[in-house]
Amino acid sequence: MSNQVSIAEKIRTARTFLFVPGDRPERFDKAAAAGADVVIVDLEDAVSPADKPAAREHIADWFGAGNSALIRINAAQTPWHDDDVALAQQLQASVVLAKATDVDAVAAVGAATSASVIALIETARGIGNAGALAELDAVVRLGFGAIDFAVDIGVDPNDREALLFARSGLVLASAAAGIAAPIDGVTTALREPDVLVDDVRYAARIGMPGKLCIHPAQVAAVHDCLAPTDDQIAWARSILEAAGLGSAAVAVDGHMVDPPVVARAERILASVSR
Repeated sequence: MSNQVSIAEKIRTARTFLFVPGDRPERFDKAAAAGADVVIVDLEDAVSPADKPAAREHIADWFGAGNSALIRINAAQTPWHDDDVALAQQLQASVVLAKATDVDAVAAVGAATSASVIALIETARGIGNAGALAELDAVVRLGFGAIDFAVDIGVDPNDREALLFARSGLVLASAAAGIAAPIDGVTTALREPDVLVDDVRYAARIGMPGKLCIHPAQVAAVHDCLAPTDDQIAWARSILEAAGLGSAAVAVDGHMVDPPVVARAERILASVSR
């Protein structure tokens, strides 16, 4: 149980979640060494139906060698779901549930695995149920599958305005449930680092300080984007120093310091130690 608690805490504070295909075992160690906060071995979109049984065997062998990761399992309505859940249960692995929509189905995954679940929201129905999904005991965090969601509602996945309501819905659902802020979806542009940086900064600005990554080269750039600046760190320290003086009414640089301001400063400094 203590190991599951530590994994849940790691998921809550993680900035980067790096996918590696479950049918490419030669890449597992490389992914683990890439510096991501969390590695996700994928059994869903990255693996063809014919290769899913072999991928499960590769994952089991890698875990058996003393390694660990999250496992992205196929959606509840697919023919591969039950075998994926059984694997996660066997390995005591936390999971990323693809196309999470139904509250009972997500709860069943948590109950079967006794592990933490990231509910990956990829459909309009999933957005509609996000509040209820976030309230489930097993769900530690919500993730956004922007590409699949865009297909579901018939828009361009790069159209931020079209997806803003969905992203904001996940931010609000997470905050209301008292769980960690949601994880933004992948950036498919692998040779355009400026696109990745812009995507990460945009998502963080609207309340999504985590990123699903599809290549090891994306990890360091995401960490750099999400790290507080020197000015932010200096501001946070000045706020906590002023708050520590014990006065009920404190001002810093002409601005009142109250508990929400102090909480923001604490979050900034907490992120420095990651």
